[in-house]
Amino acid sequence: MGYRAVLLQIAVLLAGGIVLTGQPAGATTVDKATLLLRWTQPTAASTAAWNAARRDRKAWAAYDFDWSTDKCSHAPENPFGFNFGPACSHHDFGYRNYRAAGTLDEHRVRLDEMFRADLRRECDSHRLAAQPPCNVLAFTYYETVRILKPNADLG
Repeated sequence: MGYRAVLLQIAVLLAGGIVLTGQPAGATTVDKATLLLRWTQPTAASTAAWNAARRDRKAWAAYDFDWSTDKCSHAPENPFGFNFGPACSHHDFGYRNYRAAGTLDEHRVRLDEMFRADLRRECDSHRLAAQPPCNVLAFTYYETVRILKPNADLG
């Protein structure tokens, strides 16, 4: 098993006891609201757990999550080579599932902070000279979702 795979498994376990097989750890059944909360935190571990679940969606089919995404809506997904698509997809996941549950308003600030954290991690993955312009773009994407009210076009 590669170094990255081991780190990913550790991150997933720290994000709430979900293993990469897609099954809840232990014999207990985790409810949908708990999973949704675990997968929508502004942490790298939460994002890793969400990515692992997204790659194995069939294991989570019983929860009826909405995995659909339009990525970054009407904005570029890869402005100047910065891959904001995954952050936009994660944000869509949170917005769409909390909207379906009727609780988007109470989770919106956290979801937007999660989006901001995902964007910043993308920027941090680039060479030092590229980080300032990436962070300016990331801040613009973040501020756009904060300023605009949630609607069908933003998540």
